[in-house]
Amino acid sequence: MKITMIGSGYVGLVSGACFADFGHHITCVDKDATKIDALRGGKIPIFEPGLDALVERNVAAGRLDFTTDFGPAVASADAVFIAVGTPTRRGTGHADLSYVHAAAKEIAEHLDGFTVVVTKSTVPVGTGDEVEKILRENRPDGEFGVASNPEFLREGAAIQDFKHPDRIVVGVEDERTQSVMAEVYRPLHLNQGPLMFTSRRTAELIKYAANAFLATKITFINEMADLCEQVGGNVQEVARGIGLDKRIGPKFLNAGPGYGGSCFPKDTLALTKTARDAGVPFRIVETVVQVNEDRKKAMADKVIAACDGVAGKTIAVLGVTFKPNTDDMRDAPSLVILPALQAAGASVRAHDPEGRETGAPLLPGVEFHDDPYRCIEGADALVIVTEWEAFRALDLGRIHGLLRSPVVVDLRNIYRRSTMAEHGFRYISVGRP
Repeated sequence: MKITMIGSGYVGLVSGACFADFGHHITCVDKDATKIDALRGGKIPIFEPGLDALVERNVAAGRLDFTTDFGPAVASADAVFIAVGTPTRRGTGHADLSYVHAAAKEIAEHLDGFTVVVTKSTVPVGTGDEVEKILRENRPDGEFGVASNPEFLREGAAIQDFKHPDRIVVGVEDERTQSVMAEVYRPLHLNQGPLMFTSRRTAELIKYAANAFLATKITFINEMADLCEQVGGNVQEVARGIGLDKRIGPKFLNAGPGYGGSCFPKDTLALTKTARDAGVPFRIVETVVQVNEDRKKAMADKVIAACDGVAGKTIAVLGVTFKPNTDDMRDAPSLVILPALQAAGASVRAHDPEGRETGAPLLPGVEFHDDPYRCIEGADALVIVTEWEAFRALDLGRIHGLLRSPVVVDLRNIYRRSTMAEHGFRYISVGRP
């Protein structure tokens, strides 16, 4: 099939490359000529493990190409996916749908024959109806169907998630559109991909409900960590004990500095805004949003307390991206924690395997280092904010010798307290005695 992906950001590029690997012909369209030129030259604008090789292979095979020319790419397509950004609108909590609406209007101008227009971006309930209205207003004679196909990709594991999904949710309102979408995902039948067809509005809600529920699990275990610290429990053992219950499961039960990233913060806000507009009390998710914001500030306070104040001290931070295996800084806990340390009088250094280029502009005054040990040398304390695998087996003896004082604040519980004590560290973790 011929598929056009509008937007060559994280979702559009990963989805396009994976569809191409299944044998479809994919054209990724973006208005950013610089980005398209870079992609044509083999430069990937985001860090995602395995994506560069996947793109290179499918470009070489002639199944994947990139263009700024909207018209031909839409006119020749069997399905057009809208994969543009839907950031939170400042001051309202609503998702900004201006890019989605603009894409729909431009798609309408170039429709040629029956085409399925698919919202891949995360959008509030009812957006599919709006897209259909825009298409109909701009092309009364157009033949098209509109589907909702939310993505469930974890940054850092997106290719695996796309090729071996837990579920594929597709919202449609007619059989012809459903037939096209079934053909789009037919290659995944070999992997027994569970293809779930539902209404468009239900599909839109499934995406928000999933992210809000996962954000709630993270926030719950973080509050349990606070309780553990006060009463002498171990949050990791609590998480394991409840996670072994198949009704709960072990995932998203790692205590830490709060959730961030491109999805959970904006999607929980958008869902609570939708609920308020519908007159439905949504107190659980509203509380999750507030508790998570407070969590990041509390982690800065935890570091300051561990150091008996940070004024005039140098703090070395390992990890600034919101999670490992990505360069994404969106709503990362580091964006709250590091400035709070600076405001308290600390000089802050940082090292991140992939986050320097994206992180440095967002963290003015932070001194970035390419080597973790250079970052640590002469610091008054070490703080682990992101649990990159490269930080799991650091040379603890070397670190002890490099630090001015042997204080380690581990906000991801990477190390065992007994191990750190053996190396002479004053070790502070999250929710553990």
